[in-house]
Amino acid sequence: MGYKILCFGLICILFAFYVYTPVPENVEEPWKLRIMDAATKATSLMSTILEKIGLKRFDELFSILITLDYTQPISDENVTVMDTTFNDIPVRLYLPKKKRESQRPAVIFIHGGAFVLGSYKQTPLDLLNRWTANQVDAVVVSVDPRLAPQYPFPVTHEDVASVAKFFLQDKILAKYGVDPSRVCISGDSSGGTLAAGVTQLIQNDREFKNKLKAQALIYPGLQLIDLSLPSHQEFEHGPLLSKKLAIRLASLYLTQDKALPQAMMKNQHMPHGSMHLFKLVNWSTFLPEKYKKNHVYTEPILGRLNPSYSILLDSRLSPLAVNDSRLQNLPLTYILTCQYDILRDDGLMYVSRLRKVGVKVSHDHMEDGVHGALSFMTWPMYLQLGIRIKDKYINWLEENL
Repeated sequence: MGYKILCFGLICILFAFYVYTPVPENVEEPWKLRIMDAATKATSLMSTILEKIGLKRFDELFSILITLDYTQPISDENVTVMDTTFNDIPVRLYLPKKKRESQRPAVIFIHGGAFVLGSYKQTPLDLLNRWTANQVDAVVVSVDPRLAPQYPFPVTHEDVASVAKFFLQDKILAKYGVDPSRVCISGDSSGGTLAAGVTQLIQNDREFKNKLKAQALIYPGLQLIDLSLPSHQEFEHGPLLSKKLAIRLASLYLTQDKALPQAMMKNQHMPHGSMHLFKLVNWSTFLPEKYKKNHVYTEPILGRLNPSYSILLDSRLSPLAVNDSRLQNLPLTYILTCQYDILRDDGLMYVSRLRKVGVKVSHDHMEDGVHGALSFMTWPMYLQLGIRIKDKYINWLEENL
């Protein structure tokens, strides 16, 4: 009996050691963050075990847990909420009830989740869009695109583009009382990737009449080309989003071949002929000095994967890696970055590149921020940081939309 207790104790100690990550000193509510970070690592470990024994794919346990927090489209005294489809793609509409003589602004929102997880049905995102509709007095269209691995790239991007183009038709805007000159597209994390890519698509399409007034990108991932940026190195183990977890999930958007995420972890995933793209995401050129610290830029190693993935050259995966001519036509932009986030430098470099070509950019940097905080705005996983990010985002929409 004593031997069993000793073994159990040792297992608990090893497990605690595995999931423990030091939390930065200046973060708000550090004990909550430790619990959430440990829960994420424990789920990742269990997902890995279930995959190795052949019971579930790596992403499936995460998906099951997320569905436990789904909401129904329930209207309240301020906002009518309904689920419908635009071009056969599910959307949740948030329509302000207050009467208004003039046309309203509108926001198209895309959720994050590494192109694999998530839904507009998640309680924190439902609340975010409800608050946006009420406080900004805007029609909100929250999109539920098809996700990987069942629907690999570029399906998710194409679904978002399809919804945006459908909504921007004159007859649809008129149906919902929306001002065609006051439409914003926004998203968090991979939703920010999708929002940025669709914005580039619409703004550079000469045949498409109605354009976007603004884009709002919340801790977005904006490139898969160089995965050895300073933020990737500094926050490789999190908190919350580790480099390994991000790559394991995001690679499912492209393939279920295990060789790709292994090469991505080593930053040896890009094919021959991609050197020109590294110049567009070169952190030694575009990253502000204070974030470079003592990091040294190293030339990439190309062509290690066999077969190679030419799909990685597609700018829809890496909106940061486009020429200046594709950026010049972009609308008013809001970008929020978090200090303790592996995706931090993507957002910082996009700010630099957009400002360089004359795009008007508003940038908020959360010095105590961590990735994914918007998903932690409800009990029991409640972070004040998420509320502060929500307030900054909605305040910017109020002032600029």
